[in-house]
Amino acid sequence: MKMNNKQAEPRILIVDDVADNIHILMNILKNDYSIVVATNGEKAIDIASTAPYPDLILLDIMMPGITGYDVLNILKKNILTEGIPIIFVTAMGGADDEAKGLSLGAVDYISKPVVPELVKSRVKTHLLLKQHKDYLEARIAERTEQLRKTKDAILVVMGIVAEHRDPETGEHIQRTKEYVRAMAKVMSQDSKFKEQLNPELVEIYANAAPLHDIGKVAISDNILLKPGKLTEQEFSAMKRHAIAGEETIAQAQRFLDDPACLETAKDIAGGHHEKWDGSGYPRGLKGDEIPLAARIMAYADVYDALISKRPYKLPFSHEKACAIIKEGRGTHFDPDLYEIFVQLEGQFRVISQRFKAANGEIE
Repeated sequence: MKMNNKQAEPRILIVDDVADNIHILMNILKNDYSIVVATNGEKAIDIASTAPYPDLILLDIMMPGITGYDVLNILKKNILTEGIPIIFVTAMGGADDEAKGLSLGAVDYISKPVVPELVKSRVKTHLLLKQHKDYLEARIAERTEQLRKTKDAILVVMGIVAEHRDPETGEHIQRTKEYVRAMAKVMSQDSKFKEQLNPELVEIYANAAPLHDIGKVAISDNILLKPGKLTEQEFSAMKRHAIAGEETIAQAQRFLDDPACLETAKDIAGGHHEKWDGSGYPRGLKGDEIPLAARIMAYADVYDALISKRPYKLPFSHEKACAIIKEGRGTHFDPDLYEIFVQLEGQFRVISQRFKAANGEIE
């Protein structure tokens, strides 16, 4: 039952099974607040759980059916109502009763018969506290989002640096990012991997992928830009880019309050050329010793390298690239991840065409 329509004012829910008690509280507060009432616990829960939510609840304890204690417990378990301050207004004025109410999560306790000025003062105080709490939570959420965007920007900028030093295109960076995102997303829903890869990590993996070759900034132009195949000595120098990338990201971590945001990027940069059988570089890691993000990146990077034109090779077809990857499962690639790759072969093809370079570098 709605008693006032002052929507711009704080909304107070009064809950009591005795009409006289409701009218007393309503008369005390109606000039300053928008009032809604409930005469039982079930109705109180319904009103409190439906927008617009009350800003504060004045709740009787002893009611038929669901008691005030029950109402409080139910509202505190609901994410939509857990933050609503609840003041018990009751004839149960003993110290033990008050202690129980406060221990359950009530913010205050007013004994009947109520004193009007006390009710006004308590209600005003707790509304101000809630407004301040809501303001702080909003600022924290805003700041958290700003920090997230800052971290993402750092990854993007570092990826652009790598792009400008590498003859491979920006489309390669974008494609590999999307391959990683696609694989990680499916893995996060797969029983084999979902304990290791939650939805939040999916985006972390995707945003870290563009930094896989950041270490190429440390490789000399005569090697990095060589139009033909590298000599054994040149390839040995090129392989240093994995450690250089890891070290570059580690240096960036020193300047962040939350260095963990770059941990995945470091794993990818340092580990995406490792191979499942231990024959990769730079450390010869084997099997699960290779970070999961790097194992995913290996699929993305190799697939894209195979379908792309390079100074020393023409692009392979999608079918040929998939066949080569199949041959490498259990040696080059994590065999469990191959099942994920097979599910996404068609999506890989779509991604490769969506971010196709203008120079036709992709088959």
